[in-house]
Amino acid sequence: MSERHADALGVSWHLLTGEFPPQPGGVSDYTWQVAEGLARAGCTVHVWAPGESRDSQAPEGVTVHWLPEGFGVRGLRRLERELERLPGPKRLVVQYVPHAFGYKAMNVPFALWLARRREDEMWMFFHEVCFPWGWKLPWRHNVLGAVTRVMAALTLARADRVFVSTLWWNRLLHSPPRRVPIEWLPVPSNLPTRPPASAVESRRASLHPSPEAVLIGHLGTYGELITGMLEEVLPALLRKDARRRVVLAGRGSARFAEQLTRHHPELAGRVQALGGLPGDELAAALKACDVLVQPFPDGISTRRGSAMAGLGLGMPLVSNAGPATEPPWRDSGALALAPEATSAAVLEAAEALLSEPESWPALGRRAAEFYMENFSLAHTLDVLQDRVRARVVEDT
Repeated sequence: MSERHADALGVSWHLLTGEFPPQPGGVSDYTWQVAEGLARAGCTVHVWAPGESRDSQAPEGVTVHWLPEGFGVRGLRRLERELERLPGPKRLVVQYVPHAFGYKAMNVPFALWLARRREDEMWMFFHEVCFPWGWKLPWRHNVLGAVTRVMAALTLARADRVFVSTLWWNRLLHSPPRRVPIEWLPVPSNLPTRPPASAVESRRASLHPSPEAVLIGHLGTYGELITGMLEEVLPALLRKDARRRVVLAGRGSARFAEQLTRHHPELAGRVQALGGLPGDELAAALKACDVLVQPFPDGISTRRGSAMAGLGLGMPLVSNAGPATEPPWRDSGALALAPEATSAAVLEAAEALLSEPESWPALGRRAAEFYMENFSLAHTLDVLQDRVRARVVEDT
């Protein structure tokens, strides 16, 4: 490996995150990917995460600092002490999700620590911004909503660079105080994008009983809002054609498969649940499907990892527009996009795609191209290292 360096300005990278492998989660996977990519480019990279020191693997060239006290007051003292021992100027890149840093999402000491730290460059990446609030919500939710908004404002006022995973967060960050523009930097897929053909073929052989079968896949965690749409869309698709099978992947898939076949007993034997799989196996399972159906109650957006996974794999994908959907999706030609977040619209888009199997290869190729041009890890690293700039989000 080439000699490790800070960067062109002599700055070392320090990724502050509320989760890191072996802890599960999208931010955990993303932080690993970014740390590994920067280290491969020869940068000096440190990761700071809550947890006990352990014999877990870390990306080559990356130093992981475990914080037994997390990002609480004692943990912040440890963090500051250890940062001071490291040489040279530092760039702190905070992977911000309020609930990931402890104190039940109300870690005001951490926000104040970030706001007061003047000696380092500070970059904020908002994976999430704050807890919802509103007149119809319980007062406890509104307290949490108010505190998390104050925390976001504190960090926003201090940040030297600000990123968001989706344009949807701009509505929560557009107000001052802010010193720098907001940049839109989508999170890439956390799955391999090119699983071995042999693994895909093996998985497909295990998933269906005949060469004529059509596999309709879905990846998710099976929250109530999305399963409500799936329970209306998937049975209708299966009833339309006896060759069709549904493949459910992700944590919670077994529970939803049982629910689906309990409510629709005639579908027994045509719904398979894979559960949570390692990344390489999951990528092969999704690639073994013919079409992915990924509805979202607020619309597809760049914070949806399941959609990124399908695009990265070059899969024909069905989803829907909604209030959170960014403009590039609508004219991308990279997926079958229902115009609204209703089960009827998703069903119509899915049925149209399934009825034209000759269109699947071209749609899959366009999905992969769209992903590589806009959302891939290579694009993320180019932005972070200033080889290209992220898209600046205009105030609304």
